[in-house]
Amino acid sequence: MAPYRTSRVLAALPEPLYRSLVWLDVRLAVLFSIALPLVLLIWATVRREGALVRLLGIYWKVASLLLLATLLLTDRRPLGFVVAVLAQLLVVVSVWFWVDLNEELADLPPWRPLPLTLRIWRWSLTVWGLAGAAFSATALHCLDGAALGKAQCAIWIQPPLGLHRHVEALFDFVFGGEWTPAVAAFIGYVGLVAYVVGLLQWLLVRLPKQGRIAGEF
Repeated sequence: MAPYRTSRVLAALPEPLYRSLVWLDVRLAVLFSIALPLVLLIWATVRREGALVRLLGIYWKVASLLLLATLLLTDRRPLGFVVAVLAQLLVVVSVWFWVDLNEELADLPPWRPLPLTLRIWRWSLTVWGLAGAAFSATALHCLDGAALGKAQCAIWIQPPLGLHRHVEALFDFVFGGEWTPAVAAFIGYVGLVAYVVGLLQWLLVRLPKQGRIAGEF
């Protein structure tokens, strides 16, 4: 009941404050879910830290759900709100779930720059992911298509639309084609179907056999 009450309180915030919190969440998402893990992946690859590379590879596979949510929200698809909440929860799970990787990380010298940075990132990502999922849940009332025109729902659509405008200009420059919200949503739906199929295969086939071992996830 506590997360539900928290979501109700957040949803009742004044519109300017709510808008500021949405954009803060977007900036934190760029930092913790894109910028830092990309730097860490390059760093770990250069240093040939196999456990870190595997963990970050798994993270990027799971975090692709955040991109799918963005594509769906670009065309104001209500499903995007659900996917956004689930994506933030799954990325948190993805960096802590694996027994073998956790053991390998625990064996690394704790004060070496790369392992220390990764540990800081994992905890920061966890805090952002859980808090962000709770905050994103305040937009679940937007699943009602009639609510999409309301101010609070429109605020959540603004960041994906801003990204869409940049991608649209780049797409037109590189390919000479038109990147529309409908195309973005179509790709989002196709990607989501592929994601769900892959997740179900892992849950029903690999997880019972391998348990919490990263393996070839």
